[in-house]
Amino acid sequence: MDSNFLKLQKKINIRFNDLNLLKKSLTHKSFDSINSYEKLEFLGDRILGLVISEKLLEIYPEENEGSLDKKLASLVNKNKCLEIAKSISLENYISVAKKKGKEIKIEDKIISDACEALIGAIYLDKGLLETKRFIIKLWKDHLKASKITYIDAKTKLQEYSLKKFKKLPIYKLIENSGPRHKPIFNVAVRLENSKFINAKGNSKKDAEQKAATLFMKSLEK
Repeated sequence: MDSNFLKLQKKINIRFNDLNLLKKSLTHKSFDSINSYEKLEFLGDRILGLVISEKLLEIYPEENEGSLDKKLASLVNKNKCLEIAKSISLENYISVAKKKGKEIKIEDKIISDACEALIGAIYLDKGLLETKRFIIKLWKDHLKASKITYIDAKTKLQEYSLKKFKKLPIYKLIENSGPRHKPIFNVAVRLENSKFINAKGNSKKDAEQKAATLFMKSLEK
């Protein structure tokens, strides 16, 4: 296991003083409920937001708060953390519980959470300067791509609805099902004088985005 962590340290070019911090950042609660990555993930999430926010202010000094907020949201969400994590094959180092002697498939959420936990571990072990270097190196290309402002489906639908009906879209939670560790949200959305269009997601926000995407596509027909 230690040799595996040595490979990871070489890959990210960081040598931990406290190897237990690195191990903890990659330990899911199903494997060890006491020494899991959850608190490190909490810390890493805040540090990632801080570092990326500061970098965006540096790159776009003339941008307004709304534009910067959209760029930040596109750079620190779970999907982006998953993409970053997979770029360094982080899933190969995560410890999860085994089921009947077989390792269970590591879900995308666990991988993205571990990415944030790793950032938290680096901060505690190496300090802010080294953590900033790590984040900027991995997010460099994505920061460049953020020059093209991404407008998500919910925002597009909201702008369309306000322009045409002077009202906001109506979102409705249809159902919340599935186990607690892997919930499924079914959300519907409609505009003035329209039918509901629904979609499912791993979170209410995700389901709303998917429903908004489907609604925008229906307007193109």
